[in-house]
Amino acid sequence: MKSPVHRCRDVEHGRGQGRAGCLQAEQRIPISKDVITSSAASALWFIRDVCGIVCAAITWLLVLYADFVVLFVMLLPSKNLTYSIVNGTLFNTLAFLALASHLRAMCTDPGAVPKGNATKEYIESLQLKPGQVVYKCPKCCSIKPDRAHHCSVCKRCIRKMDHHCPWVNNCVGENNQKYFVLFTMYIALVSLHSLLMVVFHFLYCFEDDWTKCSSFSPPATVILLILLCFEALLFLIFTSVMFGTQVHSICTDETGIERLKGETGLWVKVPCWEALQTALGGPLSLSWCSPFSGLRCRGAPPDHVPVPQGPIVEEDVIEIPLC
Repeated sequence: MKSPVHRCRDVEHGRGQGRAGCLQAEQRIPISKDVITSSAASALWFIRDVCGIVCAAITWLLVLYADFVVLFVMLLPSKNLTYSIVNGTLFNTLAFLALASHLRAMCTDPGAVPKGNATKEYIESLQLKPGQVVYKCPKCCSIKPDRAHHCSVCKRCIRKMDHHCPWVNNCVGENNQKYFVLFTMYIALVSLHSLLMVVFHFLYCFEDDWTKCSSFSPPATVILLILLCFEALLFLIFTSVMFGTQVHSICTDETGIERLKGETGLWVKVPCWEALQTALGGPLSLSWCSPFSGLRCRGAPPDHVPVPQGPIVEEDVIEIPLC
């Protein structure tokens, strides 16, 4: 059997052009998004991975530690009430948005393809044209739509998978990339804000009596501030790089795994602004910065196309016969 890269994608016009149609570029069959996500659209998404759960818990603990130091070491003992209110409100707002974005990124289906839909009945229901080719994932036995990749941690094929992030215990894919972008942005902002407050607090304590600038002892205050400074600097650098990488991936319409595998030029790329609107949820508005956009209470399951059941096909490359 020939490699899928060298097989003809669509030879529907072969009757009038001979085999010349096989010279066109190879692409997978685009399958309706409503069909491939219907089975998981109404279900709660959570990956039961020990490493990911531990990393996600550490993320929340680090944010809560920073909030503790900011409030009880720097702001509450401060004599300037306006300074404490303004910075406390700003810091807690950013921290809340960061944790909300983290929760949405972790509990949102990234675009998983239902397992075991590579059946003869399902392929027939797609009503493909003669000569067209579809591909089966041998690991999860699903029909792989265009630009989908298999994740060994999620054990599913993910649409437009960028990478699997243990810090959010989930893949970053078509449906949750916005929340991952917001998470990295808000963590970078809250890290920068806490870093600036630590610097100002050190300067204030050096000029004033150390016993009056904190409700803790001077050694405990110094240790808590140094740990927060190290944490803020580390996460500021890390999340800023991740945020820039994600924005670049959206603007170039190329995911991280596609860039790593060299899968470029296999699809028609959309312009940067259009890609940003698609990823962030519509035209430019404040909803771009909200992790709550699109959030709704669970009601009746949405209408979807049922996937016909049957035995899994054996071939990894399925070509529709010409006759």
